[in-house]
Amino acid sequence: MLAAMDLVGNPSSVHAEGRAAKALLERARRQVAAAAGAEGADVIFTSGATEAAALALAGRDLACAGIEHDAVRAWCREALAVEPSGQVRVESSEAAAVQVANSETGIVQDLPEGLALTDATQAFGKLPFAFNWSGADMAMISAHKIGGPKGVGALIVRRGTEVHARILGGGQEMGRRSGTENLIGIAGFGAAAEAAARDLAEGRWEKVAAIRNVLEKTIAESVKETIFVGKDANRLPNTSCFITPGWKGETQVMVMDLAGFAVSAGSACSSGKVRASHGLRAMGFDEAAAASALRVSIGPTTREDEVLRFAEAWIAEHERFRARARGG
Repeated sequence: MLAAMDLVGNPSSVHAEGRAAKALLERARRQVAAAAGAEGADVIFTSGATEAAALALAGRDLACAGIEHDAVRAWCREALAVEPSGQVRVESSEAAAVQVANSETGIVQDLPEGLALTDATQAFGKLPFAFNWSGADMAMISAHKIGGPKGVGALIVRRGTEVHARILGGGQEMGRRSGTENLIGIAGFGAAAEAAARDLAEGRWEKVAAIRNVLEKTIAESVKETIFVGKDANRLPNTSCFITPGWKGETQVMVMDLAGFAVSAGSACSSGKVRASHGLRAMGFDEAAAASALRVSIGPTTREDEVLRFAEAWIAEHERFRARARGG
């Protein structure tokens, strides 16, 4: 990103400054393609996964499930059933969009061959994923989910797949997304993708999963009625979603914020909306249970003592909640 800040040229210009900017842009494209296992595919840079979803899905009339991110459900028919395990039932994959992993529960899908689109935003950089063996025609990813800058993402497209531009103008990004590219953000995306691939190869996320399991074990031992969504399923290593019957998720977010911990009651992109989780409702949880869910995310720099401090604070707040519920 620092190198990009020193470049004044427009990547679309043919002069020396423009060619230098273009070289950095294409280097980032190769870095992202390599990290996503998408060599030979088209990597179209966007402002994020939300724009990538719009670019991929507009006008296609694809089917999806209720567990998909709002950015996907906005463009699809919510017609696919979800098992209580969190797995999506797909009958016609070429007319469907299915995520690799869920942002709230962390549950990983068994992707069928031939999907029109897969949302790899949550899984990219945390799980072994290669677009070229995913079987999908398109995939969407975002930089900030792998430690890169916010406001940049990409749509990966299998060559030969037709994608019509939604933003018209100068014809940048292979004619699929007009507008001068965010060179600084894209350079950061490329660097983050390369680093994420290295972290994954070195097993850093396996250590994250072990710490997540310590957190869940500690809470389960003290508050036995806690429901850990997807506990027996293949999940993202960094995500824990748990339901405490009767204790509103947004209330938990507030009390834990006051205790110094940043957690959410749903997908971070829509956590400002006070409502029960649409994804949990799609999995069969009732309104009360879905409204009592909390999502905790951890990362490669999170230490075991930190999650234990969180568990201790959460358990203490839960005891206060129960005391108030009893009228004590």
